[in-house]
Amino acid sequence: MPTRTCKLAALTLVALAASPAFAKKQPKIDYAPTAPVFVPPPPANGAIFQASQGYSALYEGPRARRVGDPLTIVLVERMSAQKDVASKSGRDGNIGLTPPSAGPLSLFNPAEAAASGTQAFKGNGSASQSNSLTGEISVTVAEVYPNGTMLVRGQKQLQLNRGDEFVQVQGIVRIADIDLDNRVPSTRVADARITYTGKGDIQRQSRPGWLQRFFSLVSPF
Repeated sequence: MPTRTCKLAALTLVALAASPAFAKKQPKIDYAPTAPVFVPPPPANGAIFQASQGYSALYEGPRARRVGDPLTIVLVERMSAQKDVASKSGRDGNIGLTPPSAGPLSLFNPAEAAASGTQAFKGNGSASQSNSLTGEISVTVAEVYPNGTMLVRGQKQLQLNRGDEFVQVQGIVRIADIDLDNRVPSTRVADARITYTGKGDIQRQSRPGWLQRFFSLVSPF
């Protein structure tokens, strides 16, 4: 009885270790908006024009280029993949032996000394996957790098009747890819992390219960 209990406990620990709740998680990202860095104005030098933090050159326009500036990420994610595999093989073989019909070696009939065999194999496999995500989300500039790129991140939270929806974006954006409307497509975001999740009653009902997940992990069928 103690041995059976130990085996059950071991299976439980293995199942829990393989569950998503105990899996290694990605480092947590802070999607809070980044506040602009305050730069004290330079002392007056007697000139009429004084460059301040809000100044932007004529060729820059309203595009984001400083820490804390907002910009819009246009989500245009469309990915699809398909793979087909097929294989076929076959082999035929036969052998025949004619024993002497007379004498001491005539032990069996010639029909009993024939053998033949046939082998065939045919296999097919296919896999396909596609996803699509469209929309817009505004983010803020978190860091500006000397090579003309910026780290942007932000999130959008929608509180609906029976749950919440979260859209989170982080990645590297080139300043040159931002258009005159201060927008950049998500296909131009390098090292992008785009998350679209939710929580609430609807999300809970769409997942199997914990006991069903446990038996799905330990079941060999």
